[in-house]
Amino acid sequence: MAVPVKLKVMAYITHGSRLLVFREPDFPDAGIQVPGGSVAAGERLEVAVMREAFEETGLKGLSLGTYLGDVKHDLSALHAENRSDFSPLGRPEIHHRHYYHLMVAGDVPESWQHTERDPSEGVHESILFEFTWVQLPDCVPGLMGLRDERIPELIAELGYS
Repeated sequence: MAVPVKLKVMAYITHGSRLLVFREPDFPDAGIQVPGGSVAAGERLEVAVMREAFEETGLKGLSLGTYLGDVKHDLSALHAENRSDFSPLGRPEIHHRHYYHLMVAGDVPESWQHTERDPSEGVHESILFEFTWVQLPDCVPGLMGLRDERIPELIAELGYS
């Protein structure tokens, strides 16, 4: 039986030399993350990453930067390995993640909360996110679910390496 593949997009949003990260206060085990989510059927990846970034952050004035690459993760295998850096979904599916660099210009808050009203996984009606900025290249924390796997490409693109 073929394992279903779900297309995902991840957004590394920068403001100058800072990267946007968030926590879910109602779900502390979800760890520190970056915006991202599922690609709708027929949706272009670039459209999906911009949509997800806005839905999750509420930030206006986002601009699409560079495509940073893709990675496939077999969630059932990661669950079987009991990986603490990956959420224990244990679903028999493969996530094909596409990473993008997005930028925001102008004045932005140092930290804020935003509620996503339509989470792509459909588990909850809404999810509260708490956002903050971390300094690149040295202050990026480990991100849950291997979401930091393309940070080296982002750092190289920004000229820090």
